Amino acid sequence: MSIQDSLDLIGRGADEILKQEELEARLKEGRPLRVKAGFDPTAPDLHLGHTVLLNKMRQFQDLGHRVIFLIGDFTGMIGDPTGKNITRKPLTREDVLANAETYAEQVFKVLDRERTEVRFNSEWFGKMDAADMIRLAAQHTVARMLERDDFAKRYAAQQSIAIHEFLYPLVQGYDSVALQADVELGGTDQKFNLLMGRGLQEHHGQKPQIVLTMPLLEGLDGVQKMSKSLGNYIGIDEPAIDIVTKTMKIDDTLMWRWIELLSFDIGVAEAANLKRDIEAGQLNPRDLKLRLARELAARFHDAAAAEQAVAGWNAAVRGQGDTAQLPLNDVPVPAEGLRIAALLTAAGLTPSNSEANRKLKERAVRIDGEVLEDPQRVFVPGFEGVLAVGKRNFARVRLVAA
Repeated sequence: MSIQDSLDLIGRGADEILKQEELEARLKEGRPLRVKAGFDPTAPDLHLGHTVLLNKMRQFQDLGHRVIFLIGDFTGMIGDPTGKNITRKPLTREDVLANAETYAEQVFKVLDRERTEVRFNSEWFGKMDAADMIRLAAQHTVARMLERDDFAKRYAAQQSIAIHEFLYPLVQGYDSVALQADVELGGTDQKFNLLMGRGLQEHHGQKPQIVLTMPLLEGLDGVQKMSKSLGNYIGIDEPAIDIVTKTMKIDDTLMWRWIELLSFDIGVAEAANLKRDIEAGQLNPRDLKLRLARELAARFHDAAAAEQAVAGWNAAVRGQGDTAQLPLNDVPVPAEGLRIAALLTAAGLTPSNSEANRKLKERAVRIDGEVLEDPQRVFVPGFEGVLAVGKRNFARVRLVAA
C-alpha cells in the first residue's frame, strides 16, 4: 500500500490520531511499527466492543506492523478507574491470571498469532521496588491528575478517590516506555492515559508514541456502550446462531456504525454505495444486516457454522428452510408442565410472565410458525419445537423434566 492508503486504512473509524503527521513520518521510515493496546483481564470473556481495538490491531498487522497485545495483569490488580464514580474493586492475582488465560485464547479469533506479541505488564512492574514506584509517581502532580475528567467530577462531587487510583494512568503510561511503543490504541475514554504514555516516553528519552483513539461501540440498545453489566453485548464466544440473531436485532442506523467499526469485508467505498442503494429502495437493509451477521459469525467460529446459523435464522424468521438447523436448547420444566407464558420466560424469550402475557394478547407468539391461540395451553416434558416472540426472538427448545 502507499503511505496514503495506509493512513486511510488506519484512520477508518478512528476518533482521533495524535499526531497524524508523526504517524506519517514513522510510516515513511519503512520499518514495522510497534503497535500496543492494553487489556485489563477484569472479566473472562471478550465481546464485540473489545474487538473494535482488536480489529484496528489486525489492520496494522495486515500492513506489516508488529502488534503487542498487552495483558494488564499488574494494572488489573489496581483496578481501572476510567469512567467510574466509585473506587473499583481490585482483582485478586488468581482472578487476573484465570481471566488472562481466557483472553489469550480469544484474541486470536481476530489477530494473526504469528504477528502478535503477547506481553504481561507484571514483567517489568514485578521487578520494581518501592523506590522505583515513588520515582514513577513523582513524574506528575495531583493537579495534573485532577485534569482527568472522571477524577475532576468525583473530586467536585466530594466522592472519594483512593491514592492508588492515581497510579493507574502512570502505570499504563509506563507500559509504553517498557515496550518502546510507536503507537498506542485505546478507546476515547482512555485518552488521558494514552497521552500519559507520550509524556513518560519523552521523559525517558524515547520518541513519544502516536495515540489513536477508537469510539466506544454502542450495544444492542443503540444507546449505551456495549457492556456485559448492561446486558447489551454479543460475546465472541457465543454460539454462531446467537451472534446472528442478536446482530439482526440492531436497528438500521446502528448497522452503519457496526459496519464501520467491525467489518473487514465491507470497505468504506462499498459501504457508501450500499447506503445509496438502501436509500433508493434498491436494497433491503435486512439483507445487508444479515451479511454483517454472517461475517461476524464466521470470524468467531467458521464459515460452516455461520451458514448454518444464517439458515436457522431464515427458517425461524422468514419461514425459509428447515428449523432443524437451529441449535436445540434443553429447558427444565416440572413434571406437570408450564403454561406458555411461564415457558417463554423460562426459555429466555421474555423477561417476565407479564410481558409474555402481553405478547400473547398481541398475537405475537408462535409455535413452529403458527400463532398460539390458547394462552392456557400447558407444555410438558418431551415437547420439542420452535418458540418465537415477535419476529426477532426465537429458540428451538426441548422440554426436559426438572
